[in-house]
Amino acid sequence: MSLFSSLDVSASGMAAQRTRAELLVENMANAETTRTPEGGPYRRKDVVFESDSSVGSGSFSSAFHSALDGNVEGVRVSETVVDNSEPDRRYMPGHPDADKDGYVAYPKLNPAEDMVDLLGASRSYGANVAAISAVKDMIQKSIDLFR
Repeated sequence: MSLFSSLDVSASGMAAQRTRAELLVENMANAETTRTPEGGPYRRKDVVFESDSSVGSGSFSSAFHSALDGNVEGVRVSETVVDNSEPDRRYMPGHPDADKDGYVAYPKLNPAEDMVDLLGASRSYGANVAAISAVKDMIQKSIDLFR
């Protein structure tokens, strides 16, 4: 794997973790949303990652990739999954979204779980930044050797 392919792999990881973090923040922001344009309470969303073999297939890296024995794979978001489980029901007869029995449907979210997931996404993003920084330093040292 060339150094430039390593940059592509880390960049794909950063993009995927950014998407994950955006959805986690959206989930936390809508933890108390009882009415959406689709009807009913907000539904929790999450991303599914899969390997992406198209990473490193650019014109510059393809010349180097042909000389490599190993496969270069990054990551990408393959889909966004919506939680369709039954919402939490709370007895609040005065609420404008209460049903005939006085229950209001609230999103089935656990803010503590989403916060832990957000920390994980943040650390994964930071790990990819550190990998890019290390590759950048290696490239700079290589250039310095040719001086």
